[in-house]
Amino acid sequence: MNPPTTWRLGWSMVPLPVSIAIAHLRARRRQSAVSILGVALGVGFFIAISGMMHGFQQYFLVQIVESTPHVLITDEYRAPPAQPLEVLEPHAALDLRRVVARDPVRGIANAQAILDALEAMPGLEAAPALRGQGLLRRAGRDYGVTVLGIRPEREARATQLAGEMVAGRLDALDAAPDGVILGSGLAAKMAIGMGDSVLLASPTGGTARLRVVGLFKTGIETLDTGQIYVQLAKQQAVQGRPRVINEIRIRLAEVARSIPVADALERRFGYKAAPWEETNSRVLSVFRLQNVIIYMTTGAILVVAGFGIFNIISTVVLEKARDIAILRSVGMPPATVTRIFIVEGLVVGLVGMLVGWVVAVGIAEALRMIPAPGSTDPTQTLRVDTSPLSFAIAGGIALATSVLAAWLPASRAARIDPLTIIRGAV
Repeated sequence: MNPPTTWRLGWSMVPLPVSIAIAHLRARRRQSAVSILGVALGVGFFIAISGMMHGFQQYFLVQIVESTPHVLITDEYRAPPAQPLEVLEPHAALDLRRVVARDPVRGIANAQAILDALEAMPGLEAAPALRGQGLLRRAGRDYGVTVLGIRPEREARATQLAGEMVAGRLDALDAAPDGVILGSGLAAKMAIGMGDSVLLASPTGGTARLRVVGLFKTGIETLDTGQIYVQLAKQQAVQGRPRVINEIRIRLAEVARSIPVADALERRFGYKAAPWEETNSRVLSVFRLQNVIIYMTTGAILVVAGFGIFNIISTVVLEKARDIAILRSVGMPPATVTRIFIVEGLVVGLVGMLVGWVVAVGIAEALRMIPAPGSTDPTQTLRVDTSPLSFAIAGGIALATSVLAAWLPASRAARIDPLTIIRGAV
């Protein structure tokens, strides 16, 4: 006699393993509810916390991409130039020691020709700059800064500096040869504002009296507190490097192409061309480490929830050993017995996943109401990136954990010897 394969439940026909699994879960409602709650909290916190971290990272990356060049050409080389003997005898066995390199004039050679070539390329804007170190002197105190000499009209096309101005305008540098644009953080530290004057001194001994004609704010502290902009000609005069530039700042219409474009420019012009991913590699590596830690921490909650499911189903297997033996004795195959308990775990995981998605949405909305740290704008709140992918990942982990936690005791139930149980041996 074969056991029935379906069971009438309400108005529908439900497979027998499913109906038995639901009966087991309903008989232990409190324990089932606790397991579902554990899965739901794990899914909810996994999505919300990872979404908060991704939101912060995306915001920070946008700030970096908008505030820095997409590709930066500098007066450096990826590898040191070959020695003359290496050029003459490329295949010889050479051992060069104590080679004293010549001290070349720093700067990008044929800079104008390179700029003209870049101007002819579609989807690309380029701006020359001279970067150097300097000291700003104000009220007897010195502040170390990075000084960028720029051409305002080109800088406005190659970066977002014009849109980051919080006081004054970028093109004010054209009308004021002795003007300087400071970061808002640096201005607050120095207690100066629009129209105030400061003294700029360079390591070469050059000095210049400058007047504040603008303030900018990028949201990146290192830029807002340690970088200033002056006219390119003024920077060349202060640094003692007339008609020299050491950077070409490039903005692309397609940011995603920064790496192949940088490779092509480096091969063509010889100078080092670094995409923004390379210049900010430390930040990106920190983000990768943060993601690993967050996923491990929140994923551990789902693993703990899996122990709860394992505990429930193990208890059911022990309690229902005689029932399992009876089902086996009337012809139910071991695979069907295994499916009963796997269905129990799957139901707990599925319900917990759905409830967890609702919990995640609630936590995310609550986090979005928290003001962003350090922001004076009340409309700036925490960014939470609850993408469909994060819901899918959390749900997949929850279901996989639930099924695995159910499979272990289910496999034990399938190995029960019905004759031994019925005879009262256990």
